[in-house]
Amino acid sequence: MRILAIETATEACSVALFDDGKCLAHDHQIMGRGHAEQLVPMISTLPGKGQAERIIVSLGPGSFTGVRIGIATARALGVAWNVQVLGYPTLALIAAMAQEITNLPVTVCMNGGHGEWFVENYDTGLNAQDDVQSLTPERAQLACKHNYIAGNRAQELAQFFHDGSKEVVDLLPDSRSSNLLPKSCLSHDLAPIYGRGPDAKASA
Repeated sequence: MRILAIETATEACSVALFDDGKCLAHDHQIMGRGHAEQLVPMISTLPGKGQAERIIVSLGPGSFTGVRIGIATARALGVAWNVQVLGYPTLALIAAMAQEITNLPVTVCMNGGHGEWFVENYDTGLNAQDDVQSLTPERAQLACKHNYIAGNRAQELAQFFHDGSKEVVDLLPDSRSSNLLPKSCLSHDLAPIYGRGPDAKASA
């Protein structure tokens, strides 16, 4: 089965095409902004213009705009190709990438915006041990359960612990590693995982 993976939840924008678990081609760019303009051209450069029998896409949390762009593109291609579209949590992908390096329970810590960090803990089976939270750095310290920390705010979180107990790996999600995700991480529900409330609030 050919699978197209799409990851747009952070400043990393990446796509990968798999055939029976083997990565045929991928593209991974750190761009901050511009996902909407770059995503479809990136897919079109893949073999067969990326056409696949299944699509998997990041649901977040991360950039509100990036998450929505990825899901909307995956939905549109799913309709055009008449194929199944599944979603996965971005932090689960970070945990999978981290555990490929060191098979330990991991606390994932990613930039959450507005001075907060997204934090979630995973066991060695890539089961989430809690719900993702958007926390101040001080509260993130309290939520950190493991000595192995992964993500683009892992180093900053580890600095709160002065005993040298924390092992850190600085990671951004990469769709090339999405084949590491177990089936339990894939969902038919394509609702975005925002991790925090909207910035704009309705007036009373």
